[in-house]
Amino acid sequence: MQFSSSLLENAVNEFARLPGIGKKTALRLVLHLIKQDAPAVAFFGETILKMRREIKFCHRCYNIADADICSICANSMRKQEMICVVENIRDVIAIESTQQYNGVYHVLGGIISPLDGVGPDQLSIEPLIERVKKEGVQELIFALNPTVQGDTTIYYIQKKLQPHAIKATTISRGIAFGGELEYADEMTLARSLQNRVPVQNFVAY
Repeated sequence: MQFSSSLLENAVNEFARLPGIGKKTALRLVLHLIKQDAPAVAFFGETILKMRREIKFCHRCYNIADADICSICANSMRKQEMICVVENIRDVIAIESTQQYNGVYHVLGGIISPLDGVGPDQLSIEPLIERVKKEGVQELIFALNPTVQGDTTIYYIQKKLQPHAIKATTISRGIAFGGELEYADEMTLARSLQNRVPVQNFVAY
């Protein structure tokens, strides 16, 4: 792809660094910005910079937040005694889109995957255990991707929680084994949440 302007080329290269954006798509985005007036482009850039500078992670659940505590944790209308355990922030967004869940969350920041060098100490598992101890949690809903790594993570957390009398459920396998939670349609995800099943004698593969 040949460019008559190094400024254009540099902008295209930066957009192409974003996940899922190829050079052609990046070029379309840059050409769109060129057509906009300067204040609109400046506002676009300032919005991205402000997000990067000021975004925070909730001190309680590790979700994205504008303050030290996210809006979900701070909402007194949510069931604070029910925690949905997810792998990442995209899963929180996917579940919230179903409008079928009224508890709070805990974002692990990944799943246990020894082959990828990810162990329990690299995830927010201990803070989750502390929440169970201190917050009077009645139920943990494991909404992790139905993969070997996801099941291993559930098994590990369940073993850590054995001394505590707490209900542990997992979303029903309307989500296919090996699938990605964030790509499930909202109806399937909603039904999986509603039809969650107890975590009993969970076997890690």
